[in-house]
Amino acid sequence: MHQDFDLIVIGGGSGGLAAAFRASSHGAKVAMLEPALLGGTCVNLGCVPKKAMWLAADMGLRLGVARTLGFPVPPMTLDWQAFVAHRQRYIANIHDSYRKRLDDAGIAWLPLRGTLRDAHTVECEDGVRLRARRLLIATGAHPRKPDIPGAELGGVSDDFFHWVAPPPRVALVGGGYIAVELAGVLQALGSQVDVFVRGHRLITSFDAELAGQLAEDYRQAGVRVHVDCKLTALKRVGGEDPGIRVHGDGAPEHHFDQVIFATGRRPNTASLGLDAAGVAVDELGYVVVDGRHATNVDSVFAVGDVTRDPALTPVAIAAARRLMDRLYGGRDEPLDRDHIPSVVFSHPPIGMVGLTEQAARERHGDAVSTVRASFRPMLHALADSPQRSLFKLVCVGAERRVVGIHLLGEAADEILQGFAVALKRGITLDDLHDTVAIHPTSAEEVVLMR
Repeated sequence: MHQDFDLIVIGGGSGGLAAAFRASSHGAKVAMLEPALLGGTCVNLGCVPKKAMWLAADMGLRLGVARTLGFPVPPMTLDWQAFVAHRQRYIANIHDSYRKRLDDAGIAWLPLRGTLRDAHTVECEDGVRLRARRLLIATGAHPRKPDIPGAELGGVSDDFFHWVAPPPRVALVGGGYIAVELAGVLQALGSQVDVFVRGHRLITSFDAELAGQLAEDYRQAGVRVHVDCKLTALKRVGGEDPGIRVHGDGAPEHHFDQVIFATGRRPNTASLGLDAAGVAVDELGYVVVDGRHATNVDSVFAVGDVTRDPALTPVAIAAARRLMDRLYGGRDEPLDRDHIPSVVFSHPPIGMVGLTEQAARERHGDAVSTVRASFRPMLHALADSPQRSLFKLVCVGAERRVVGIHLLGEAADEILQGFAVALKRGITLDDLHDTVAIHPTSAEEVVLMR
């Protein structure tokens, strides 16, 4: 077969870039097609700008605490336009870094859309056809809106990153990562935020106890959380106080300046030509892959949010690198899906690795035990703030092997990484107890819980 490349990567987000760089490091001749900004959702409309806004909100909250503790800090609000300029400058530097790395690695980056014509051929939007021994689909996903009347009046998370000021009143529809993170940011930066959750609680993939404490922390901060609320429509309200009215079971009689839907995402597979190559997708359009990210077609693979993998940037990167190591580096180490740490950048952040208590009991029954610590971090205790932290360990068996670590509180995002390594290595509760604590810190609670 005549081939132009060893590998063609369709999509230049986190997974696609990781795959291209790793394959090239093994000596493969690589082309990558990405018509939009390099870095995909994470760099441009997700993790990076989200964390930047989270940092701004966190700084604003700390200025309030400083005032309470005696620092003569006058009340102030964020100059969004100035901060957004700093945020976008940071992102532009990431783009520059990617372009330099692509050049240095000899990867052919084509800023074009690609469509599969068969299992080895990709047609660019300018009509040029490229062939390769292998193809990788890494086109990610996009936010979706629910099919309700007036949905066009609401935006999605992408729209948030185009704002240059906080709306006075914001409704967030959804109870997952995105809704929870935006709720904390917007409330801290001056909006009145209402969160409408269809289910019984926030972030259902996290431990129920910690999710409950996070909801209480949010209520104490002024966020109004409405659970068991199924929205049926949005309607424009005129008059002296114009806005958008939210209608549905359990919805309050408020109206809002902005509504953001955080009601899930859909894979970007509709126009890829996967059917021409015979690549199987499921009922929602996700590419079907096995544990090693191979599709049903021998030459086609997929990683990232276009698959059913957890929609986390480090998962896409890890999966892509492992796949390229197997295809070109002679090392076969599939992604470990059981020990993936995850953090929601709420205020305060909440993180987990391993099993929730409910999942552990479903798997291990009465062999499960738990320990927990509920406390106010020192800074909040000094300021007499009501915000509380809740740490929890889920253990199994007589040896009390730790199978789940759940942290809600100040610096939970930073604390979790090291303990995630320990959990993966099979740590027990006694191992934690045998470790000398670092005092006074929140992290010490992980080794002191009994």
